[in-house]
Amino acid sequence: MPVPYRRSKMFRRSRVMRGSWSVWKPRIVFWIGAVAIGVVSVGFAMAADRAQHLFQAINASHPYAFLAPLLLTPAGFALCAWMAFSWFPNSQGSGIPQAIAARHLQDEASRSVLLSLKIAAGKILLTIIGLFCGASIGREGPTVQVGAAIMLASGRIGGMAQARGLILAGSAAGIAAAFNTPLAGVVFAIEEMSRTFESRSNGLVLMAVILSGLAALGLVGSYTYFGETTVGATSSLDWMMVLACGLAGGALGACFSAGALSVARRVRRWAQPAPVRRSVALAAGCGLAVALIGILSGGATFGTGYEQSRAILEGQAPGAFFFLEKFATTFLSMASGIPGGIFAPSLTVGVSLGGSLAELVGGNIALGAILGMAGYFAGVVQAPMTAFVIIIEMTGNHEAVIPIMAASMLGYVTSRLIAPEPLYHGLSRAFLAQVLRLQRSEQRGGH
Repeated sequence: MPVPYRRSKMFRRSRVMRGSWSVWKPRIVFWIGAVAIGVVSVGFAMAADRAQHLFQAINASHPYAFLAPLLLTPAGFALCAWMAFSWFPNSQGSGIPQAIAARHLQDEASRSVLLSLKIAAGKILLTIIGLFCGASIGREGPTVQVGAAIMLASGRIGGMAQARGLILAGSAAGIAAAFNTPLAGVVFAIEEMSRTFESRSNGLVLMAVILSGLAALGLVGSYTYFGETTVGATSSLDWMMVLACGLAGGALGACFSAGALSVARRVRRWAQPAPVRRSVALAAGCGLAVALIGILSGGATFGTGYEQSRAILEGQAPGAFFFLEKFATTFLSMASGIPGGIFAPSLTVGVSLGGSLAELVGGNIALGAILGMAGYFAGVVQAPMTAFVIIIEMTGNHEAVIPIMAASMLGYVTSRLIAPEPLYHGLSRAFLAQVLRLQRSEQRGGH
């Protein structure tokens, strides 16, 4: 009897160990996926910065090199559009609408049409090419799609069934790692991605943000995206700027949002007879317009606009019409359909708008820049909590918390009155409809 007893005990122990592995495997794979998002986000950021610097170096290498964008930018736009259609379908635009649309799909095959590791790789590659060609785009929106794709793949490997929660967690981790703003990542997931608080997903979101943030922190250290600012609203003029920046930023943001949705619908109808050829031609035309505006602005409107934003936040007066030039190049870059986000360029538009308003009334330019950023960004994305949290974390400013919150709410309310449909959710409907049409055609073909 002793031998069978020992065998029975060992058998039970092995069953427990196997059961423990089935419990721990999803968690371990999820943790690895969250860390991978942080690592990929840092690598993406470094490559994107390098691409912009190479473009700037080309423009400064010869007395007539400023004309190089007339060839490079349209050609780069056309290449990105062609590759997006031919090699990486559904990698176009910001990437946030694709992640939102994927959360509404019920089966894995449909979600993989919008979120896959292949699309994530293409998103990174084409965004870097776009920045190398001078497009007014950012990497933050693409990082959301990349993060959601990585987390969805991790869940598939680990056998996790919470696809909606995984997409939410990957999106939050992407934003947190891209800007080094963990709180904004959580708020973005709740306010913009899901438009509701889901108690079952909050643990996944928090864990993903923490692990991706730790990975990014280990690679690049602790930093504030725009550096530390300490300006606050201390006078009646400062509070007048809160009102002006909130209202003006919200109105301009609504114009961008409504215009982008309208153009996207018109472009889809116009491109139907020959989508690849017409989309490439449109991208080349938009690229040429971006190049011309960039040359007229002395190169200031190319790329994300980070250097210009940083200078204005430090008190440097912007050009009188720089915010309109940056607005135009960002709108054209988005209308072209090439992969790339609008987060960073939108922050630059808001910073320069607020700085210009402050200069006009004789106020504090740095304070006006922060308030303009809050009002305009909230107006574009119609997510006021995300706007003020991300701006506070990016600037490290705790002196102007209430003014930033007020400008964000004013921008949001103004934008909603002018353009009731939120930008990212409006754009997501086209991707959702496309996948549903594909499903129906496959079902008819199967019968």
